[in-house]
Amino acid sequence: MNTLNYDFFYNSSKAPELDRWLEELIPTIEQNADPSRHGDLPRWLCALHALPAVTTAQTCLESNHITSVATSLCAESLSAIEESLKQLHPWRKGPFQLHGVHIDSEWRCDKKWARLAPHIDLSNRTILDVGCGNGYYCLRMLGAGARTVIGIDPNLLFCTQFLAVNHFIKQSKTCVLPLGVEAIQARPFPFDTVFSMGILYHRRQPLQHLQTLAALLRADGELVLETLVIDGTERNELIPQERYANMRNVWSLPTIPLLIAQLESAGFSNIKCVDVTQTSTQEQRSTAWMQFHSLEQALDPANHNKTIEGLPAPLRAVLIATRR
Repeated sequence: MNTLNYDFFYNSSKAPELDRWLEELIPTIEQNADPSRHGDLPRWLCALHALPAVTTAQTCLESNHITSVATSLCAESLSAIEESLKQLHPWRKGPFQLHGVHIDSEWRCDKKWARLAPHIDLSNRTILDVGCGNGYYCLRMLGAGARTVIGIDPNLLFCTQFLAVNHFIKQSKTCVLPLGVEAIQARPFPFDTVFSMGILYHRRQPLQHLQTLAALLRADGELVLETLVIDGTERNELIPQERYANMRNVWSLPTIPLLIAQLESAGFSNIKCVDVTQTSTQEQRSTAWMQFHSLEQALDPANHNKTIEGLPAPLRAVLIATRR
């Protein structure tokens, strides 16, 4: 097949309202997954289709490393799995342990999940994960009891990585679809929970993004928001002039009081900040599975509390709020 295939998800048992919502989006999904839109997609699809058929005896979505274990696996198959997965470099999110192949991703996402998980109950919830990357968190949400998780991310490499992982994990209750939030904001569906992690600071109009997320939630639905912030007790923000931590597309880093005010303005209440953590080079770093520059190269070599531009080092907050 010369495109991304989501039949396993379309054909799974979901709520009728969600089926209709997805059916309306299929033309957009197919358009966004067209190989002509990205020159590397045919190569990634070749790597995906080269993954050998393996009988999975056990999966675990609750451990730090999302894991699949085969009934038996010869050395040739193990080598083929590793080679195909490496063709999907760089792996930003993880880690994964797939039939003996350890994908040591740039982000140790399990650390963030461990800080977040005690504060949420996802049992039997229908969830949307906006900007979900390769679906690591989507799978952790299923492991925490979610009924259905839809991840959206316009990056076709991340979508392909999810399909590669799911080749072994074999989950039909979640998927990473090649969509941006703009593609779905005109088709609101009352999700129980919406996640937006690592997205807000890439938005030129953060309040508009929060309003879009509110529109996708049912009344009393829950937003889980993770974003870069700066210290401060006043309603202030840092607006980088050119780059922030080597990133060009960081538009605003608010204080938590300003972020709470933005959430209130967007239609949220019961707002709680449940975690604030400075990102460390143990949590985000270059590895054999992500060989480009990472956090270490974005920090002042003499002072890891500053970015290379002399700004405060990345500080990430997690806030939970209820749609009014």
